[in-house]
Amino acid sequence: MEPLASRIRPKNLKEFIGQEHLTGKGKPIAVAVSKKHLFSFVFWGPPGVGKTTLAKIYAKALNADYHELSAVSAGKEDIREIVESEGTLLGPKILFLDEIHRFNKAQQDFLLPYVESGRLTLIGATTENPSFEIIPALLSRLRVFVLNELSEEEMKKIIGRTGYKMKKDALDWLIRMANGDARQAIALIESTASLYKDITVPNLKNALQSTFLRYDKKSDEHYNTISAFIKSMRASQPDAALYYLGRMLQAGEDPKFIARRMVVFASEDIGLAQPTALVVANAVFQAVDTIGMPECGENLAHGTIYLAQAKKDRSAYDAYLLAMEDAKQYGNLPIPMSIRNAPTKLMKDLGYGENYEKYTIKDLMPEKLRNKKYLKKR
Repeated sequence: MEPLASRIRPKNLKEFIGQEHLTGKGKPIAVAVSKKHLFSFVFWGPPGVGKTTLAKIYAKALNADYHELSAVSAGKEDIREIVESEGTLLGPKILFLDEIHRFNKAQQDFLLPYVESGRLTLIGATTENPSFEIIPALLSRLRVFVLNELSEEEMKKIIGRTGYKMKKDALDWLIRMANGDARQAIALIESTASLYKDITVPNLKNALQSTFLRYDKKSDEHYNTISAFIKSMRASQPDAALYYLGRMLQAGEDPKFIARRMVVFASEDIGLAQPTALVVANAVFQAVDTIGMPECGENLAHGTIYLAQAKKDRSAYDAYLLAMEDAKQYGNLPIPMSIRNAPTKLMKDLGYGENYEKYTIKDLMPEKLRNKKYLKKR
């Protein structure tokens, strides 16, 4: 039987719930649908808020030859096959690429000329910031639409569409559990209904426990595992760090998320004790971005062992935090005149840059912070 989420999926914007800033009267997606305006774009937002549904509604309105791929499993050949296919409709050829952030640089480079030439109209969907995850050349050819987490009222309307009855306490619990993810709420309703007669809080909890939960970027498991990974490297335990790395990759975690955390760790926890750690961490991130899964797992393992075995020193990070506290507390304190920039004659006449010494031993702090030290002597 067709999944419940698919059966109740809205077929047009009148049925669609949420994202009024995009779908309301006169808003971008509503205008694009009504005028059949063809262009490539990307939806950026949390899981289960309507990215796939809006893509389908848009493609249907344009009578498009519509194709769906997931960047987790798709590759260059899948794209080539779609481009070279004859198609069944006279409309444009639209590719909906879910989790587009999982395409590595080489795959995005391959996709670029098809989008640029118009042979493919691309609709991307991502939970990650496109500025970091999509190459500039491709991003420049896409409009970015930000989707918001669904509100409680919107979730209630969507749950009401399932046709299943439940008491207020069950409805409230379900909305809290789903945390704005309509797909997750609908899936749990369907699972509970198939296991039990009534949809109650205990039955929902039991169904939740008996259902395989995806490794969600909002789940406790996500945060617990990355925390364990970082703390294992901090404790200089490479074996534990490797285990948590493998666990994340096996669960489908984005390798670039892990690599970014390693770059932060290199400065935060290793810092001045072994400055080359930052070079290694950045090299790992670059390798992950270029190579992609599964091969980049080797690069992540290499970097993980290096960072775990490196000497640790948090003095640079601690000094940064102290400096930030003063910057926040005191605001824009007057900068000493000798080190102010003096690009004009008027500024020079006012004393900007006067008596500047390149290698002075004088304190260059604002007067209120004179003799303040953030970095502890090693």
